[in-house]
Formats: sequence, structure tokens, C-alpha cells
Amino acid sequence: MIIVMKLDVAEEDIKRVEEQLEELGYASHLIRGVDRIVIGAVGDKKREGASSLELLPGVEKVVPVMAPYKLVSREVKPENSLIDIGDGVVFGSQELVVMAGPCAVEDEERLFTVAEKVAAAGARLLRGGAFKPRTSPYSFQGLEEEGLKLLAQARQKTGLKIVTEVVNPQDVELVSSYADILQVGARNMQNYVLLRELGRQSRPVLLKRGLSATIEEWLMSAEYILSEGNYSVILCERGIRTFENYTRSTLDISAVPVVKGRSHLPIVVDPSHSSGDRKLVPALSRASIAAGADGLLIEVHPQPEKAMCDGPQSLTPHDFEILMGELRALAPLCGRRL
Repeated sequence: MIIVMKLDVAEEDIKRVEEQLEELGYASHLIRGVDRIVIGAVGDKKREGASSLELLPGVEKVVPVMAPYKLVSREVKPENSLIDIGDGVVFGSQELVVMAGPCAVEDEERLFTVAEKVAAAGARLLRGGAFKPRTSPYSFQGLEEEGLKLLAQARQKTGLKIVTEVVNPQDVELVSSYADILQVGARNMQNYVLLRELGRQSRPVLLKRGLSATIEEWLMSAEYILSEGNYSVILCERGIRTFENYTRSTLDISAVPVVKGRSHLPIVVDPSHSSGDRKLVPALSRASIAAGADGLLIEVHPQPEKAMCDGPQSLTPHDFEILMGELRALAPLCGRRL
């Protein structure tokens, strides 16, 4: 449920409501929106005494939240959440945020080359995996901390923020010490131990949708992170598994407006992993922006044919530059800017 506070509510009244919720066995989450202040109460909906909250000073009304996800829901926060990464990079604003880079950090030369190229083309974040969970145990698994150090050096060299995946709950603090955004891959969307640990961090989280996850399951995974106190979550649609075999996965474009209608969290799209084919990335990128996505996560490699991971879906820096020009022209037509 949510407790809607009056516009002129005093801080002591807010504290009194939070104390009352604690006595009733609820966990409270204060959300200061643009037009109102609400307190999200998470706990057993069968608990008694919740109706008495309306009698407390400063309370306007108590409203039940019907969705299974509470803190993620627009019922709790009607306006869009803005996730500020720093240096003017904000997810959920009018500006589209493009993240680009190689699937995996391979070496210094290739990483720095692609970082400089995507920065010049207009990307705001550099993506690159230091820890790589792969289907085969014999595939390249990443450079681990050495890869994180290279990403940090690339950030210093180009000014790009860094987004990289964390796989193990025990590595969260290590990756947090290097990255600006912590990515949860599709395979770990329902790794609840990892999600809870990320919820205890202050770093923003990019949460990818699982291969066979429903939108509700995806939003419930986001709820795990928010319920621990980290409200900086960015959702990422990356394609789902269907019977179709002409693409690596099926990009669920409809997920963008569906999520926008049900959650205040920003949502971006990964056209690279969803298609598995670099020829499809430009069209899927344009479709994602037209559908209302807040940004894109695109794989770029200086030599895709020599990439150690996901070369067939990676754009060259030149092709990425062309795509950014197309998106820059498209964005105003969708009420956005790039």
C-alpha cells in the first residue's frame, strides 16, 4: 500500500507514519515525487491496523497497491524516475542515453580504440564485460579485475561512464569500485541473492530481462533491488526466447510501452543481443526509440570478425557513427533528443 501525505506535511509527521508502519510490521520507503510525497509500505497485506494510518497528522489517504510489484509500480510513483549517473547523464529524461562498446574487454588497444570512436559519435557510456558468463565453460570468460582496470583507464581517457556486468554477489563491491552502472545479465535476472546485494549498494543497476521471463517476473526482480533501498534501477529489454530461429532472440518491442505504463523506472533496449545480427541492429534501434525507449545498449567492436565474444552482432565504429546520425535525426520526431 502507499500512504499519500499532504502537500504541506511536516517532517515529524512523516517520521510518525514511518514509526507506526514499523510497529505494524511493514517496511517503509519514502518517495519524494514532483507533485506529492508518498510512503510505500511493503509487507503482509493481511496485517491489521493499516486503516488507522489515515488518522495520523499529515496523512491524506491510504491507497492499496494492486500490482504484485509495489515500489516499482506507477501507483506508488506516477512520474518517471530519473536515474542520474553524473556529468549530465540522466536516464529517463528527454535525452536518449546510448551505451556502446565491445561485448567483452579483450585488451587495451582494442578497448581504447572503440572507446574513443563511440565517444566521438555521441555515446555517453562505454559498455564492456570483465566477467563473462558464457553458455560454454570453454569460451572466453573475461579478464576479471584486469578488465575492470582497463575500463577505468578508458573512462579517464574519454570521459565515458562505465557499465559492466557483475555475476557473483561476492564481486559486487569489487565491480562497484570501478563501474558507474552495475549490469545484471539475462541469466542472472532471478539470482535473488545477487539482486538483494545490489539493493544494498548505492550504484545504479541495469537489469536485463531474462530469456524466458514475463514482464511481471522482470518487474518483480527489480522490486528485489528497490526493496533493499536502491531505487536507481534501469530496465533493459534484450529479447526473449521464442520458436523463431531467424534471430538469436525475439526483441519484444511491445515491452517498452507496456513497462512505461506500469512502472516509473526507465527502460532501454539492447538490439545487439536480441537480434544476434549486426545487419538488424540499426532497424531495431530506430524501432526502440520510436516505441519510447530511454536509451540503447549497442555492441561495437573495431574488428568484429576477430572478436572473442559476439562478433556477428557487433557494429564497426564506422557503422555505429552512421547509426547515431540516423538516431539524432529520429529523436526529435519522438519528442526526444540525442
